[in-house]
Amino acid sequence: MTTPLEVRHTALHSRHQEAGALLTDFGGWEMPLWYPWGAVKEHLAVITAAGLFDTSHMDFLFISGKGAHRLLNQAFTRDLSHLRPGRALYGAFLEADGTTLDDAVLYPLDEDRFGVVVNAGMAPRVKDHLVSLPEASGVSVAEPEERLLKIDLQGPRSPALIRSILAQPDLLQVFPYFSFQGDFNFKKSRVKTRDGVPILLSRSGYTGEVGFEVFAPLAAAETLWDQILTLGGKDVLPCGLAARDSLRAGALLPLSHQDIGHWLFLNHPWEFALPLLPEGGFSKSFVGMAGLDRSKAKYTVPFIGFDPRRVDRETGVALKEGREIGSVLTIVTDVAVGRLDGRVVSLAGPDHPADWKPRGLALGFLHLTERPEPGERLTLRDQRRQIEVEVAKDLRPQRTARKNLSVFLA
Repeated sequence: MTTPLEVRHTALHSRHQEAGALLTDFGGWEMPLWYPWGAVKEHLAVITAAGLFDTSHMDFLFISGKGAHRLLNQAFTRDLSHLRPGRALYGAFLEADGTTLDDAVLYPLDEDRFGVVVNAGMAPRVKDHLVSLPEASGVSVAEPEERLLKIDLQGPRSPALIRSILAQPDLLQVFPYFSFQGDFNFKKSRVKTRDGVPILLSRSGYTGEVGFEVFAPLAAAETLWDQILTLGGKDVLPCGLAARDSLRAGALLPLSHQDIGHWLFLNHPWEFALPLLPEGGFSKSFVGMAGLDRSKAKYTVPFIGFDPRRVDRETGVALKEGREIGSVLTIVTDVAVGRLDGRVVSLAGPDHPADWKPRGLALGFLHLTERPEPGERLTLRDQRRQIEVEVAKDLRPQRTARKNLSVFLA
């Protein structure tokens, strides 16, 4: 008889319980799915004000020593030749056959020291993968001795809120998208909150909207969480996994092991994570390169519907002129978008009436045996219904993640 794995709790678990969150098992962690105010309000908070997420379930690896750069350049899909400390990088670790082990964000702390954020429960597998490579000789690949606190503050109010908790608010004057300041070794970090808590502050997130990921010692968890909520007042809502999922899908961001996984890491919207040359081929060799054959890869394409209705993700199929051509990877309703005069419009953008309230649109990703053109209509069907959707180049328009912080701090 097998014993079920123990469900783990983050350092903020009691705060979620006190707030009345509906908790669910996610990757072996009991996490908030949504709070009493609901996923719709949480999604809209990130678009119009700010949302606060506990993301401490994510896993971490620290890679250091002479040769750390060489090891990661061989194992990671991105070309690290021009990577410099302070600039984070999204990419993936592939299996030898070109399928995805996990996607990750790489943080170069200095020349021979890196932090890597991987998905929940994936640190042991990624670690085993890295240490099996010849380039790992003399390189330390380790999980942290103590887990880190990770919280994400996302939305247009987040820059002002982050500035209000920093001991050095001027840090935000020059803070480009996907840059970071501070250190995962908190004893070395020169970035601190006004209460003296050392942090690593990253201008990134999983929503497509302007925001930050904050890494801190676990001991600071409840104090930091409470401080942000108190300072934010009505402008910030705690948010759960449901809103995180609908926001990330509308922002054209993949969920590992769902939108990328046991198929070739090709023919999808995230090929910027490969070291592709303009003339074709790759700028470096890397694990999995030999398996990346376009002729053998299916197509992952974004789609958007015409109303909020969805089909079941597990059983839904994609049809073209009555022929089944694939399956549904992700389908959510982005409640911040709608159609006006045939255009997809976001609540965050300026091109809609002041009193406009979107109904939301179903959107997500399909896995297909043939490549449709943007704008092409397809039918999605499950046992209950069928809906019409169109293939899209992009999903939620007018996202704010890359905007200059001065826009939000004026």
